[in-house]
Amino acid sequence: MSSNFGLSRSLRRTGSFPSARTVKMVILGQSAVGKTALAVRFITKRFIGEYDPTLETIYRHEATVGGEAVVFEILDTAGQEEDALMVEEKIKWGDGFIIVYSVTDRCSFDEVMRLCFLVNHIHAAGGRRSCPEPPPMLIVANKKDLEFDRMVSTEDGEGLSRGLKVPLHEVSVRDGWEETAGVFHTLYTDVVQQMDSSPPSFRRRTVSRLMDKIPRIHSNSALASTGRSFSFSSFRDLLPD
Repeated sequence: MSSNFGLSRSLRRTGSFPSARTVKMVILGQSAVGKTALAVRFITKRFIGEYDPTLETIYRHEATVGGEAVVFEILDTAGQEEDALMVEEKIKWGDGFIIVYSVTDRCSFDEVMRLCFLVNHIHAAGGRRSCPEPPPMLIVANKKDLEFDRMVSTEDGEGLSRGLKVPLHEVSVRDGWEETAGVFHTLYTDVVQQMDSSPPSFRRRTVSRLMDKIPRIHSNSALASTGRSFSFSSFRDLLPD
């Protein structure tokens, strides 16, 4: 199956937003739930179904939300077992979190509660005491188009959402860009509200050598400069050695 896609108009632009607000988002969840597809769908408006499940990337994407210039830095995690320190650094890095499960995979659903508690615990212990609220989070139930393979009902997802007090978005990344974009726009709004209501001491920016090792892709300039269409394998060719 080919995964070629053309770049959307937003990726062909050049330049950047000098006064844009930067928001860092982390996508968490088990392997094969659609984390990479979610990020790339939002950035390119295209769906790809094949990708390297071990690849971790930070995508830097410039967009306009509600008339405001925004730089999205989106960390697409691999979803595999890894060093606890690295997990902690990734969570400390983020301003907001998207916890993804697949409605066709009960194990990925069961993992959501642990990930939500982990995010809250690390941020509570990591210096957010000046901000009493937990970090903004959304739960995303992906693959709702695979109704015959469904193992997690909508009611199960809604029950978990109510119990954790974390909003739920049930989506099909394959079928639609709008609801995928809605996930990122909603989380952006929640992050900005928390930023604007928190004291200046809350907005700390620490340097992490561990995070610096994760490859970065700038969707608006690095991709656009080549002027060609991309398969996901060629998308990876832009990563530094």
